[in-house]
Amino acid sequence: MTTLLIAEHNSSVLSSSTLSALTAAQVIGNEIHVLVAGKNIESVADAAARLSGVTKVLCANADTYEYALAEPMGDLVVHLSASYSHIVAPSNSESKDFMPRVAALLDVGQVSDISAVLSADQFKRPIYAGNAIATVTLLDDKKVITVRASSFDKSTQQNDQACVVEVVDFIADSNLSSWQSDDITESARPDLASASRIVSGGRGVGSGDNFALVEALADKLGAAVGASRAAVDAGFVSNDLQVGQTGKIVAPDLYMAFGISGAIQHLAGMKDSKVIVAVNKDEDAPIFQVADYGLVGDLFDVLPEMTSKL
Repeated sequence: MTTLLIAEHNSSVLSSSTLSALTAAQVIGNEIHVLVAGKNIESVADAAARLSGVTKVLCANADTYEYALAEPMGDLVVHLSASYSHIVAPSNSESKDFMPRVAALLDVGQVSDISAVLSADQFKRPIYAGNAIATVTLLDDKKVITVRASSFDKSTQQNDQACVVEVVDFIADSNLSSWQSDDITESARPDLASASRIVSGGRGVGSGDNFALVEALADKLGAAVGASRAAVDAGFVSNDLQVGQTGKIVAPDLYMAFGISGAIQHLAGMKDSKVIVAVNKDEDAPIFQVADYGLVGDLFDVLPEMTSKL
């Protein structure tokens, strides 16, 4: 049996979520091939070829795959699927688009956001906003799986010698959909999804201007800035900073929450963090139930003092 791992990348480097998905694929126990699809991706394919445990890299270098649209990516994966028992991808906005299409075209079930591998056909995944963990057994001959990156360590071990890189000539039909534009927020801070430290603010911060207090502490710590859905809905910050069930799922070494009550949807996105620090005026706030360190106090007093001490 062989696993096909679909790499996430930005056409220059592999994403950290791909390294986490590789760890999951290694636990499954099969031989692992990596598919790198996109435009001008030779350097990404070369990097994938040096990853420990990878025995072959498939390089699909074409304009069609540049934006990982569901139709061409789905057709490409299905075209390659005959040789594979498992098709694995990190869970992200792109794989949430094309992996269900892959499963539908193969007429098999999909298990999404796995958090643990029990065997080659049995997995754990969170349900009900992370309040329960389901054990799922896949009976189909081909397993289509997406991996919650925050649940697996990153596989960083490299081989001294690169494995073979095989060019894929298949060009999928790209007439069903087309890319229009990307609206990308540029920031000098670490990427929220992969940051080792995150400082988040909630509705208690009060306004977008007050979020400067959160940002000041984040900059002192070299951390990413996050926010609760309530803060995003109130217009304090943009929605690309949202942490939670409908935002980004994170598991940093340090997660600091200021003015966040701890709604179930937010906890689902950050409760796997290694160390959680919470500051809230309400001593009964649910965030304190998952916090390693909690301080009942006014964030407008605590944030400036904490920042000044660093």
